[in-house]
This record gives sequence, C-alpha cells and structure tokens, in this order.
Amino acid sequence: MGDVTPASLAPILLVLGDEELLATRAVTEAVAKVRSVDPEVDVREYQAGALTVGEIAEMLSPSLFGGRRLLVLRSGQDARKDLVAALLAYAKNPDPEVQLLVLHLGGAKGKAFADGLRSAGATVVPAAKLKGHRERVAFVRDEIRRAGGKCTDDAAEALIAAVGNDLRELAAACSQLIADTDGRISAETVSRYYRGRVEVTGFTVADATMVGDVPGALEALRWALHVGVDPVPIADALADGVRTVARVASAGRGSPYQLASSLGMPAWKIERAQRQGRGWTPEGLVRAMQVAAECNAAVKGGSDDRAYALERAVFSVAAARQGSSR
Repeated sequence: MGDVTPASLAPILLVLGDEELLATRAVTEAVAKVRSVDPEVDVREYQAGALTVGEIAEMLSPSLFGGRRLLVLRSGQDARKDLVAALLAYAKNPDPEVQLLVLHLGGAKGKAFADGLRSAGATVVPAAKLKGHRERVAFVRDEIRRAGGKCTDDAAEALIAAVGNDLRELAAACSQLIADTDGRISAETVSRYYRGRVEVTGFTVADATMVGDVPGALEALRWALHVGVDPVPIADALADGVRTVARVASAGRGSPYQLASSLGMPAWKIERAQRQGRGWTPEGLVRAMQVAAECNAAVKGGSDDRAYALERAVFSVAAARQGSSR
C-alpha cells in the first residue's frame, strides 16, 4: 500500500462499475488506507436511495469531536435529485477530515451524479465487469502478482479454461494456487492442479466450432492440449463434426427418428447435427470439409506445430460458416 499520509487520501472516491468483486475490494482497500492514517476513523455506510439531504448535511459537517470520517454511499445511482445536488455542491469544497466514497453501477441511471463527481475531481476507481478474454487474463496475472507470485499468460489462459469467467471464482482459484505452490505458476502447474476438473474432448471443440463459437472452441482446444489430450482425436472429431452436419443437411427435412435408419446414425446425433447445421450453406460445408481434411493431414503428417494447425482449422471452419450466413 506504500506510505499513506492524510494528504494522499482522496477526499472523494467514485467506484464506478457493476462487478461486485472489484467494488467490494475498492471499499475494503479505502477503509484499510484510512485506518492506516487514523486507526480510530469513524466508518459509516449508507444506501443512497434511502438517504435524505438533512442526514447527509449532518454527516458532512465538521464534527464537534474532530477525528476522521469515511462515508460509504452504496447504490449511488439511486440517489434522489436533491441529494445529488447537495453532494455535488459539497464535492466542490470537501472537508479534508472526511472521505466520501460513492459506489455507482456506471449505467445510464443516475449518470449525471457520476459525471458531476468526476467533474468535481473525484478519484475514479473502475469496477466494471471485465468484457474480453484479454482483460480476464490480465486480471488473473495481476491477482497472482498481488499475492506475491508469478504467472505466465498461458497459465492464466489455462486457469480461465478450468475455472470459467466468474471473477470471484478466479480470485479464489488464484489464492488457492498461491497457497499450494511456490508461487511460480505455469500452465503445467495449472493443468496438474486441475487435471480431471474439466473433461474436454475433441467433441467439445468440434461442437463449439460447428455453431461458430470461436472463443469457446479455442478455450476448449487450449485446455484439451494443456491436460494432454492427443491432437489426432481432436482433428478426427472436427472432421467428424463437419461430415455429420453435411450428411444430415443433405438428407433433407425429417425427424431424427425417421432419418436414423436411412443414415445409419443414432437419433441424438442427427438431432445435434440438425441444430448445428442452422446457418450453414452447402458451399460453406464443402469449404469446411476441405479445411478439416487439410487439418487432419497436418496433424497426422507430424506438422511442426499441431496446436497451430488445429487453431487455424477452428478459425477457418468458423469463417466458412460466416461465409454461409452472409
């Protein structure tokens, strides 16, 4: 946390965003900071929607007894207009002995309040949900670094593949890994720790690829390779997925049970292929079959980088489907 002095405490903090873990953490860190300056600090929490202007004026006025105060205002987006006006007026000239922390979901509701606090010079702490895969990888790496460990990008990818996207679960998994290892986390560490946690097969990869879910397919593929699934059955499953959808599509309409005997396939497999076949054209499927054949040849022909050949096939099959839906 470094040296915290009364002067380094932001008079107004705006925690902006709807990711509960990050918002909760921002409050915990703010309280810890203030306590390091004044262990006797008076911390009070309020729900913005239930607070009146009279109450807030009393809380923000200089205290008879002196001493530092931290006021935590939850659900700032619910504050009524008169309260917003009073707080924005206060924000222009805040009391140095008081720290005001406002939590705000960051959406359109109550936007004028958040914007006003920002204009008044509030310190903004972002707490928005992490959108993309890269942001989650950065979160995992940062989590491990905060706990004194080290973690590579591919280890973070492996952890996300094993645990999923929920930040609370990821944070818990990071602290568990740090506690149970020497703190140097590699993809191998993660796969050893989570082996069997996720049963990923080539079919998981193929199913996601056929419906155009590229992030899901790549995640499943990387995890399968991390936990030691051989590339050959993955390439086979991909080829089988494309072939099955093509055969079922060319058989025309009909219930899975009617088509089962003529195609010599179980009804559940036909039903799944019909579902996956939506959005494909015959040309797209021909292209996808070429891609699957090339991938099979590369993987079985001992290509230098079989993982790359599989990744490229996932992208190319999905692109063939995209081409179909134009």
